[in-house]
Amino acid sequence: MILRSQPFKTVYLICELVTTCLIRLPLWTITALSSSRRPRSSWSLKRTLLVRITQRFIFVTGKQKLPNHHAITPALDAEGVWIEPVPELITGELEIWAEVANVAPLRIPGYWLNKKGEKIEPGASPMPAEKVVYALHGGAYCRLSAHPSDPTAAIARGLLKHVDTVHRVFSVEYRLSSGKPYAVANPFPTALIDALAGYNYLVNVVGFSPSDIIIEGDSAGGNLALALTRYLVEYQNSKSAKLPAPPAALILLSPWADIGESHHNTGSSFFENQKSDYLGVRKQKGYGYASQAFLGPHGAGAAEVNRYISPASVNPSLRISFEGFPKTFIVSGSAEMLYDCIVTLKDRMAKDMGEDNVRYWEAKDGIHDFIAIGLYEPERTQALQAIAEWVSSLF
Repeated sequence: MILRSQPFKTVYLICELVTTCLIRLPLWTITALSSSRRPRSSWSLKRTLLVRITQRFIFVTGKQKLPNHHAITPALDAEGVWIEPVPELITGELEIWAEVANVAPLRIPGYWLNKKGEKIEPGASPMPAEKVVYALHGGAYCRLSAHPSDPTAAIARGLLKHVDTVHRVFSVEYRLSSGKPYAVANPFPTALIDALAGYNYLVNVVGFSPSDIIIEGDSAGGNLALALTRYLVEYQNSKSAKLPAPPAALILLSPWADIGESHHNTGSSFFENQKSDYLGVRKQKGYGYASQAFLGPHGAGAAEVNRYISPASVNPSLRISFEGFPKTFIVSGSAEMLYDCIVTLKDRMAKDMGEDNVRYWEAKDGIHDFIAIGLYEPERTQALQAIAEWVSSLF
């Protein structure tokens, strides 16, 4: 694509910046001067403009070439490592789904990010009482990256800043899905296979005990965190694959917990919150490009009834339980399109696991994945502080 190469990329970005500053921003400001014309009347003018700018930023970055699973990309404040595939850990339904999708384990990169001011060699053995965050980035399974230059890396830096016992975060560069009109590649369960390899790396290569691992995922990464944990829980006693134990805890930030259409009802947050969220307006029911690319040969039906794909689906044919899952912290914003499915997930997990084992934190009028947006204050810091207090209570 021409916009992914120099010098066209530079010219495009300059034009985008000038156009936004001189045309879009003034128009957005004029439109939002009256609170009645803002997506949420409770929003300030500053908040309204921040969301508009975020939406435009996501559109622009979606056209840029980002680091991916093909290579380790250098970074100033992080170190990359190669993660070896673990075909011996793939069994049961995961093996069947992989065969259907014609996907196989592959060596992929991962990135270590340390607490500011600390020098820890990549892959160094755990320090006494050290806890580690295993981060799975969002991006609808079809975009963004585990690289520290990615916008979602703001989550890892926020956790490192606020959680005392966490000195480093490890992120895995799982393979992204793509579909027509582009090359069809890496549908479900590719990302799950890659996430499993990253978890195995932390346990059996670096040496972390599962009881010291916190899996964190935002948006699609939250979906992946749930799928990985489910696999570790359900196949823990498998005779054909010696899996590591499940993690000590889960942190789910605006998790995309229903990839199907079961929450796409008239009056639902999926439609009612389109104006206040930056995910993109969908005027009709149905699943878009990201869902189609991720589901691949499994089809739309899998998004309704597969517990690994849509654990919050309200389709009556879904059979699911969260028994055996670790303690979980869930964050959402009431202004995000995924709000309803996140609440369903929260209620379902609390019912199966017990209210005391599921902590829910909601930002009033908050947008999707606001913890990844550095200027979204004070909610971002408040949520990170709540997570830090929760983590300290666990260990």
